[in-house]
Amino acid sequence: MDLHNLKLKLKDPFPIVVIETHDERRVVELLRKATFEDSSLGSLKIWSAADGLDLYGGSDSSNWQVEGIDASRGRAEEADLTDPLEMLKKAREQLKDCVLLLPDFHGYLNNPMILRLVKEIAQQYFVNNTVLVFVSHSFEVPAEIERMCTHFELAMPSTEEITALVKKEARAWSLSSNEKLKGDPQAVDLLIRNLIGLTEDDARRFIRGAIHDDGAITHSDIKAVMDAKYRMLSRGGAISYSFDLGDFAQVGGFKKLKSWLELRKPFFVGANKQNGFDLPKGVMLIGVQGCGKSLAAKAIAGVWGVPLLKLDFGALFNKYIGETEKNLRDALKSAEMLEPCVLWMDEIEKGISSGQDESGTSSRVLGTLLTWMAENRRRVFVVATANDIEKLPPELLRKGRLDEIYFVDLPGLDAREQIFVAHLQKRDYRPEQFELERLSEQAEGFSGAEIEQAIVSAGYWAHSLGEPLNTAHIFRELGNTQPLSVVRAESVAALRRWAEGRTVSVD
Repeated sequence: MDLHNLKLKLKDPFPIVVIETHDERRVVELLRKATFEDSSLGSLKIWSAADGLDLYGGSDSSNWQVEGIDASRGRAEEADLTDPLEMLKKAREQLKDCVLLLPDFHGYLNNPMILRLVKEIAQQYFVNNTVLVFVSHSFEVPAEIERMCTHFELAMPSTEEITALVKKEARAWSLSSNEKLKGDPQAVDLLIRNLIGLTEDDARRFIRGAIHDDGAITHSDIKAVMDAKYRMLSRGGAISYSFDLGDFAQVGGFKKLKSWLELRKPFFVGANKQNGFDLPKGVMLIGVQGCGKSLAAKAIAGVWGVPLLKLDFGALFNKYIGETEKNLRDALKSAEMLEPCVLWMDEIEKGISSGQDESGTSSRVLGTLLTWMAENRRRVFVVATANDIEKLPPELLRKGRLDEIYFVDLPGLDAREQIFVAHLQKRDYRPEQFELERLSEQAEGFSGAEIEQAIVSAGYWAHSLGEPLNTAHIFRELGNTQPLSVVRAESVAALRRWAEGRTVSVD
């Protein structure tokens, strides 16, 4: 598919093709095949700052007549064609009917003379039939040649291609070591899924690392792969990553959300599209502060067994017009390359609220985000959490961008008991030694965070008395605390009124 699409791109009436990728070797391979199979594209020439001009590039060099060329080697011996300026001058004068590949050329375009030569070669396209191909990990097109450029994006290897690569590397290891590769089928499946979004070369390196480490593919390899994959693909500080996830036992309740997630897990984690089901897009969690929205985001990733990415809106904003939106697009692209994953947008209203923003940046960020959410077809599941519903734009809440809006209310009696159990166990206490029912009744109106803090404070109090923590200590702390549901009773009541009929309860 890449080869076919690249041929079409080279035949577009654009004299410059820009390819942003780390997989330069793949680009060279595709260009060689394209020019070999389709003579109308001309021959391929490859230039590099290290070696100068490769006249062959997989094709003949008959259309390059530079004085001083050693035809047997295809390199410039006397002419200094490692100099980009000299090379472009010769290209402008003599190059015809070819594709000229220029790797890592972005830095040279800061030179006005080089930029001018590139423009003049591009202007002669309909006369000389020469296409310039720029390939780099990142390429910002100068305004002077922007209208002459078209962009080509390499497709990442599919699940089937990654599977074939794993089998190929496994066979190679077995032949070289005279041993049979050990592997947990579930771990192998997870490895394949977590290699999606990487180039073929990168995927091969990770597969070899997993195999050659101990002659086996196990669950311990998955974390190492994901950690390395995140470090490789993360773009700046807007995306943070965690593989240490939680579960719903830590928050208590959330029965309806758990059931909703279990129904969709096979289609998201397994990317099962054969039956015509769409991939789950995401959910919005709205509710009272401290009731577990953030823990639920971590739990969703934990339930599905995928990494959790957190989008930091504060790290996106830049004083220069257009840079903030670019930062957001880069962050979302990183998330796509790290699929399957959960993308957590905490307190999303703060990142997209216009407030006193007179530059319109927040509006443009919102527009960029909404477009991506509507068009997202990758296994990036959005979990947006919000506290202030008044700042949420209505277009964010409509179906199609997110699958469901859940309301997280104060925990009920059973949920409060689960929360007590979770936080006591977290601190190595035995829950059965506490009067959980009595504590749960006393904690009516408390959020999960407030219950946790009561246990923490009670622990300090018990220590000061030289006593082991018991029910009486926690009961005392609960009695001395005014929960948010009392302090901000009006706000909590208003939030509940808004959520009624507009949202689905998590319990």
